[in-house]
Amino acid sequence: MVEIKSTTVIAIKHNGEVAIGADGQATMGNTVAKRNVNKLRKFLDGKVLTGFAGSTADAFTLLDRFDEKLQRYAGNIKRSAIELSKDWRMDKYLRRLEAMLVVVNKEEMLLIAGTGDVLEPDHHVIAIGSGSMYAESAALALKKHAPHLTAEEMVKESLTIAADICIYTNHNLQIDKVAS
Repeated sequence: MVEIKSTTVIAIKHNGEVAIGADGQATMGNTVAKRNVNKLRKFLDGKVLTGFAGSTADAFTLLDRFDEKLQRYAGNIKRSAIELSKDWRMDKYLRRLEAMLVVVNKEEMLLIAGTGDVLEPDHHVIAIGSGSMYAESAALALKKHAPHLTAEEMVKESLTIAADICIYTNHNLQIDKVAS
C-alpha cells in the first residue's frame, strides 16, 4: 500500500445524499508546501465526483485515465474503476504512480488504489490520506449519533475533526455534493 501523507479526503452517503470533501494542504516531507490545493474533481456534469491523495502529478494522470474510462463505459463508475485498476497494475509506467482515488456518484462509492484494489465501503463512508482514519471515525460516529445532519454537514465536521488532530490536514476545506 502506498504511504499517503499530506491530505484527507472523505465521502459520505447519508439519507440519499452523497458529499465529498478534502482539506487544502499539500505537504513535502514535514513542510507545508501549499495551503489551498483543490483535491476534488467533477466529471459528467457533477454526477461523478473524485478526490485524490498522494502525488499530485500522479493523481492527475490517474484522473485523466479515469475520465477516459468513464467516457468509454458510458459513465459506469464501477466498470471504469476496474478497468483503470487493471491498467494501473499492468502498465509499467502507471504501476509507479503513487496516489489513491475516491470516486462517487449517487449510487456507488469506490476507493481505487495502485495495489489493484477497487473497494466499496461497508458503511457508506470512505476516506483516504493521512487524516483518513480520524475523519472516517468521526463520520461513523456522526452517522450513528447525529443522523439529522446532512451528508455535507457530516463531511465538514469529519474533516474539521481530522484537521484538529492530523498535522498533515488543514482547515481549508472544499466540499461538494453529487449533482442529481
